[in-house]
Amino acid sequence: MSAIYLPRAMRIGAGTLNELPDALAQLGLRTPAILTDDFMAKSGALDRLLDVLRGAGIMPRAFTGIVPDPTVTCVDAAVEFVKDGDHDCLIGFGGGSSIDTAKAVAVLATCGGSMRALKAPHQEDEPRLPIIAIPTTAGTGSEATRVTVITDEANDEKMLCAGLAYLPTLAIVDYELTLSKPLRLTADTGIDALTHAIEAYVSRRANPFSDGMAISAMRLIWPNLRRVCENPGDRAAREAMMTGSLQAGIAFSNASVALVHGMSRPIGAHFHVAHGLSNAMLLPVVTAWSAPGALQRYADCARSMGVSVHGEGDQAAVARLIEALRDVNSDLGVPSPRSYGIDEKHWTELLPLMAEQALASGSPANNPLVPDADTIQALYREAWA
Repeated sequence: MSAIYLPRAMRIGAGTLNELPDALAQLGLRTPAILTDDFMAKSGALDRLLDVLRGAGIMPRAFTGIVPDPTVTCVDAAVEFVKDGDHDCLIGFGGGSSIDTAKAVAVLATCGGSMRALKAPHQEDEPRLPIIAIPTTAGTGSEATRVTVITDEANDEKMLCAGLAYLPTLAIVDYELTLSKPLRLTADTGIDALTHAIEAYVSRRANPFSDGMAISAMRLIWPNLRRVCENPGDRAAREAMMTGSLQAGIAFSNASVALVHGMSRPIGAHFHVAHGLSNAMLLPVVTAWSAPGALQRYADCARSMGVSVHGEGDQAAVARLIEALRDVNSDLGVPSPRSYGIDEKHWTELLPLMAEQALASGSPANNPLVPDADTIQALYREAWA
């Protein structure tokens, strides 16, 4: 038996941002605080959102101090902003960082305390401030998940926090918001979404519902990933990526991610590599190591993505999957940690700590093969070059 968790409401498709006032009214919400970043403010995207809300008589306040890979300091500042107003909900507007920050603030602005006290394995399930998620990238799937990730600057740790309190009440999934996104962001968030789908499908906690979402996500993301990078204005490809990202988010929220994500978070925390990019750096290496533990499942991924030849066996299909993952990294300019410019000595010195932090997140325990710290360090070394 599986417990399945989804946002209470989702509005999906072109132009659904304009439906936000009606969606808020349907939920009885009237005084939102918007949490977003400086880029969204300067690009005009925030003004568009404000116009939509003000046109319906809703007068929100906006906090624009969200940073990439949001930190405890960033969250604390947003909490104080929200406490200074009279708000009945929070709108996370932007990429995963804005939505993750809104999730954290929804809890801390209501019950106080610290982010570290909320770190997994703690589960925060009691309802807090309603979260409205409006993603502007096709990647994180955070609009449909019951997790948030916040970096503790004190020890450069990305803390995974989980529970129903972080599950958005409403998701507005409007692919038109992604049309202006640059190549690097499109590529990295797209591979992030693919990683969510693959890891949800091979997770030890996978279930028939999450399987359906993961397979559908892979079928949408893989044929459109290169396409949308080559032609950013391709509306059909953008729509497929946005829908696939949402489905991948639903899949991993109900099955969990695994070793790639467990190893990826410390890279982001210590070396400030974007989350999707650090996932991409690791995905081929970790897939190759993990595949013997779930050969048929990884073969299913290859077939869903259309990279295997009809009629070939599982072993051959998985080999094609690993090759395809390496090829897409090459085609989309995904660097290795070395070519990214990370200092080798610093990387090597941090391997024991990164392995410890990866294991502490709990995600590696969901992997088809469960590694120990030495194995994780070896995989980090393999991914280096």
